[in-house]
Amino acid sequence: MQRHCAHNAALASGLALLLGSTALATPGVVLAQAAPQGAGAQATAPGPAPAPAAGDVIGTVQRIVVRGNERIEHATVVSYLPIQAGEPVDPARLDLALKTLFQTDLFADVKIDFEAGDLIITVVENPIINRVIFEGNSGLKEDKLRDEVSIRPRGIFTRAKVQSDVQRIVELYRRSGRISANVTPQIVELPQKRVDLIFKIEEGPKSGILNVNFLGNQEFSDNDLRDVVVTEQTRWYKFFTSNANYDPDRLEYDKEQLRKHYRNRGFYDFRVASAVAELAPDKNGFVVTYTLDEGRKFKFGKISVETELQKLDKATLTALIPVRTGQTYEDEALERATDALTFAAGAAGFAFVDVRPRYTPNRETGVVDVVFQVNEGPRVYVDRIDIVGNTATLDYVIRREMNVSEGDAYNRALVDRSRNMIRGLGYFKDVTITEVPGSAPDRTGLRVQVEEQPTGELSFSAGYSSIDQLVIDLGVTQRNFRGRGQNVRARVSMGSFRQQVDFSFTEPRFLGRDVAAGLDVYYYQYDLSRFQAYKTETLGSGVRLNFPLSVSSRGTLGYTLRQDDVSIGGGQCEQELFSSVICDQQGAYLTSSVSYGYRLDRRNDYLNPTRGFYVGVNQDLAGFGGDVNYLRTEFEGAWYWGFNRNFILSVMGSGGYVDGWAGDTVRINDRFFKGGNNFRGFETAGIGPRDTSQNRRDALGGKAYAIGTVELTVPTFLPEQYGIKAAVFTDVGTLGILDKKDKLCRGNTTACPAGTVNPAIRDDLSLRAAAGLSIHWRSPMGPIRFDFSQILAKEDYDRTETFRFSTSTRF
Repeated sequence: MQRHCAHNAALASGLALLLGSTALATPGVVLAQAAPQGAGAQATAPGPAPAPAAGDVIGTVQRIVVRGNERIEHATVVSYLPIQAGEPVDPARLDLALKTLFQTDLFADVKIDFEAGDLIITVVENPIINRVIFEGNSGLKEDKLRDEVSIRPRGIFTRAKVQSDVQRIVELYRRSGRISANVTPQIVELPQKRVDLIFKIEEGPKSGILNVNFLGNQEFSDNDLRDVVVTEQTRWYKFFTSNANYDPDRLEYDKEQLRKHYRNRGFYDFRVASAVAELAPDKNGFVVTYTLDEGRKFKFGKISVETELQKLDKATLTALIPVRTGQTYEDEALERATDALTFAAGAAGFAFVDVRPRYTPNRETGVVDVVFQVNEGPRVYVDRIDIVGNTATLDYVIRREMNVSEGDAYNRALVDRSRNMIRGLGYFKDVTITEVPGSAPDRTGLRVQVEEQPTGELSFSAGYSSIDQLVIDLGVTQRNFRGRGQNVRARVSMGSFRQQVDFSFTEPRFLGRDVAAGLDVYYYQYDLSRFQAYKTETLGSGVRLNFPLSVSSRGTLGYTLRQDDVSIGGGQCEQELFSSVICDQQGAYLTSSVSYGYRLDRRNDYLNPTRGFYVGVNQDLAGFGGDVNYLRTEFEGAWYWGFNRNFILSVMGSGGYVDGWAGDTVRINDRFFKGGNNFRGFETAGIGPRDTSQNRRDALGGKAYAIGTVELTVPTFLPEQYGIKAAVFTDVGTLGILDKKDKLCRGNTTACPAGTVNPAIRDDLSLRAAAGLSIHWRSPMGPIRFDFSQILAKEDYDRTETFRFSTSTRF
């Protein structure tokens, strides 16, 4: 906080010179204009001088003389005048010249004299602002005040600007709950016609909210409605809230929130009769009272569609409306219906469509009939698309995600889809597309506003997780390489369970087409002795393609060549120590496989979905060369439904089956292993077939699995900037099926004769289930996940866990 050190005498001198002796009721700057009258025709401001009648020419200007200017050039002053040398002059033109010079804000006083053909302009220049200083502001930071005021250092000082900024500061304090704040501007004169401007602020106490009351509410309690409005009662423990103070603008917002709340619960006639804030007698806060008129509860009556467009079928459109007769009236349901009809009409080829619901309430029966009028709207075309805010990403990377181009017919459904596509890139924190006026009434511009977020990462980290124990991770990732949308990743990760080195590159628009092409090179070493009694090393590479099949579906193609080396017990496989099934898997094998897949994605947001679904299926066919032959099929899908921004229900499912061909069985590292992060409540490879002989419990993996998850995101009641999210979940699934060969006894003992089914190898498809709580924390050290689980169903040979923490996927 700065404080000017000038003496009071200098301050008083500056105020007397620049503000004069007349004080205003409102704290501000006062200008005095007192210029002595000169001989001849003259005009001064603001006091009128005797002059010839308007329209009488008093002479011709021979010369223009400027006096009193110190900083402003003579030619600059003359350029503002509506009178030039050689022109006749009358009192009206002199008055116009006077007003014109004052409107420049360059002068504190102006006097114009006309003597013997000389037009004499006498000016007193406005000073230049040297510094803008704020004193007494403890409740608001200086940066926030500087952003609010319009006056800047090296700008022109004017009374009007200072008065305006005083009101701005007072309004800023009022919105922060300090309604008694007082701001007094002061100036200190400096040499060379400069001044320091000081805003002396008396903030006053913060006006809290003692109570929030509701009158007329029968259907919902006061506590229920307090959760609806933004204004909060002041409490000592509410450290993070900024809504526990009086703000008149916030009361207006609360009225709208109450209206939405009631009308989305059937109260069609609801209104807020009044919203009053009364200052307590001891002036220590306000009591806010909302007076409500709830009205009766309504239901939807007859729902119909009217249209004059011949290609649109009324019955089909009516079936698309997500509203049925007898449902409780809800404004948001009508908005969803309007969007559905607009989208359907756009899909049918009508880019210009106007959907308007018409309401007919019957207050006796409590029913609202709704007729959706679907008509062709005014034809509007996209005139221009402007990309704003992309400081790192090149324009064409964003434009190629747009489903509309300049010159196309405007279609809101395509614009909304474009926004989702741009957000789905993951390069931007926020994306908005707004309409701006075009060059003609039938033209509109689109302004795509993006806010960049970091897409690159250079990291070195060390940590501990219940899966990998000690983990050291060094990685370089850039998801928007050189602003061209290319994804480059190089990573080295070392842990007691996993060591890996991988590199990948993805070009999202291969050869300028909507085809993503990628290259992967990797080396993995997994020490699975804790779970499956073997270690594996994998060296491989692959190429992949991802291409669109329709607006919301894509296909994939790929080829992978990898070398797998399975080792057991340092190369010495002893039947007494290791399962015979695992012993049969050791050795090096070359796998050559092609893959192909399909994905349909109709989520409303690819990053944080609240509505919609996706399904996908992939197959890997190995046997094009190499030592391994198998066909692996996997599918996955999810459905999302957001009740509000805090409660989001998701139902997810996945499954798979792999089988050998050409006489091959499925090797252990090609089977499915589930548990850990993909089946909470069980250890990694904690479910499925297992060799239980001699208490080994070695996991063998399975050829088939199916897992379903129901998850509900719940609020944590913590500030969003903490980055903590929570969800309750239930995981249900199964894993099993081994090749017949892998179930047979290898030796020839009494307990297990050769060729018979080994009773120690447990393989079934029994159901497993677990429920619990997951907490995701985007910590400064990286994303961390905590899982607390309770087992609901398991087999006695499964390996379970009730708690797990791990780092989330970072790429």
